[in-house]
Amino acid sequence: MTHDTDRDNLALARETWRTLEPYHGAVYFSPEAAAQYDELGVDARTGYFASRSAALGAASADLVIATFYNFNPQLVRRAIPAAWDVATPQRFAAARLTGIDATLRRILGAEVSSPEMARAAELARAAAEVTVGHPQGRPLFAAHAALPWPSAPHLVLWHAQTLLREFRGDGHVGALLTAGLSGIESLVTHAAAGDVDAEVLRGSRAWTPHQWGEAAQNLRERGWLDDGPHLALSEDGARRRAEIEHTTDRLAALPYLTLGPTCCAELSSLVRPFSLAVAKELLPWAVGRLSAESA
Repeated sequence: MTHDTDRDNLALARETWRTLEPYHGAVYFSPEAAAQYDELGVDARTGYFASRSAALGAASADLVIATFYNFNPQLVRRAIPAAWDVATPQRFAAARLTGIDATLRRILGAEVSSPEMARAAELARAAAEVTVGHPQGRPLFAAHAALPWPSAPHLVLWHAQTLLREFRGDGHVGALLTAGLSGIESLVTHAAAGDVDAEVLRGSRAWTPHQWGEAAQNLRERGWLDDGPHLALSEDGARRRAEIEHTTDRLAALPYLTLGPTCCAELSSLVRPFSLAVAKELLPWAVGRLSAESA
């Protein structure tokens, strides 16, 4: 395989994942899922930690901190393990699936039963099932891979992307660890790259301004950030951040390389309208990219 071919294959894998990701990510912003967690007796943030970690069983706070990686540990400890006193992991997992089922049916309507949905589910499941044989070093993925497959095509597609997402996420954590970045430092460098607003990343993971500032100063001293007044990667920091993303892409590429470029293109084409519909409703930050890709 030539260098150019390798680069093209990794780009194809990344773009296929990016196109499908809003379809999965809807669960984190779903009012129906939040309502399900409320019925169990917890708020949406606790429901997030409990429902996503439910595949691990009644996980300890330390295990969730380890696998989720970039959240303030104090935030996790407020939710876990207290959530397991409210409901079992199985009930949280069921609430998550019920919530996303209702959200997708509301947003997509009759499309959940369309031939396009059925074909997309078939392709995504084929890609996801490639990953099941490679759980080593990917604990959160492995836990989700052990869950039963749903039967409805729109949920098969969602579960498949869940597996692909967690497969990639565990590899990304490995890349961050190898690069010597802590959870908060990974967020600071992500913000410094200009991809996501710093306040969104800091606030959603519950880091204080003081903690954020300390992490940024540490990264400046280690050469990751420029010394200027604005949060920005140094030349060396940009290179190292690019290496992290390349490693993440490489570790996540297997299912897409197995599926092949023709099927990846078909899968992206089929799912893009679904992802765009979901993004317009719940994920406005993803709309511009999806629209550009379809132009």
